[in-house]
Amino acid sequence: MNSSAVDREFIYGNVAVTVHAATAVVTLMRPDRLNALTAQVSFDLERSLRRIGGDSSTRVVVLTGSGRSFCAGMDLDSTPGAGVDGDPVQAVYQDMRTATSVVIAMREIRQPVIAAVRGNAVGAGFAFAAASDIRICSSDALFSAMFVKIGMSPGDLGLSWILPRLIGHGRAAELFYRGGALDAATAQEWGFTGTLAEDPLQSALELAEEMGSRPPLGIAMCKELLNSSLGWSGFREHLELELRSQVIGLLTADHRDAVQAFHNGRSRTST
Repeated sequence: MNSSAVDREFIYGNVAVTVHAATAVVTLMRPDRLNALTAQVSFDLERSLRRIGGDSSTRVVVLTGSGRSFCAGMDLDSTPGAGVDGDPVQAVYQDMRTATSVVIAMREIRQPVIAAVRGNAVGAGFAFAAASDIRICSSDALFSAMFVKIGMSPGDLGLSWILPRLIGHGRAAELFYRGGALDAATAQEWGFTGTLAEDPLQSALELAEEMGSRPPLGIAMCKELLNSSLGWSGFREHLELELRSQVIGLLTADHRDAVQAFHNGRSRTST
């Protein structure tokens, strides 16, 4: 597929969508912030996915990030709920729910989602990759679950539900408890990604073209069955548990101190 051949396109804020034949490429467009998320970016991303989901001519979605990073997680300079009047807990909860709606959309739309990952996929970025149906990564891809290092839990956008089902409970537990990361080679060895590519976006487009040539009903039913195999019926309930966990973590002194330490370029050990 020629990635320069664009049939139509639209932009919601920092989310750009280009449609190549039957493939929609969704690109996070905050390269200066390593495509870190804000509540508005999450809202625009979910809106983009829902619009694509309602387009019967689109068969496959490719999700990627502009620049040198896939997605660096939540923007630490844009704390959920910041600047919102009223109950701060409710404000944080609503912003986190907006982000959670992205992974729900990724799993609910009938089109398979291929994540084309280059560079860092941190926190929410890791979760977006995990929530995708297929992951294609560059050799410098890094999937980071550093939550405990900033006073948070790994209950981020479904990651604590999906990752153990992809790489195994024991591996996921060690990664979460240590606040560790998967490099591309380990991600492939553990089955998190099947393909490493010099140009993950081009490889994703080629795979999307192949998948898009298949009968659409068969592809849609395949996704439905894969959702069921992941225990989709319990996924939403687990997301609510994650939301509560994340809201509590975001409002703790440990998290505030960890973020301050991050900005000051130093590490912090809780006591």
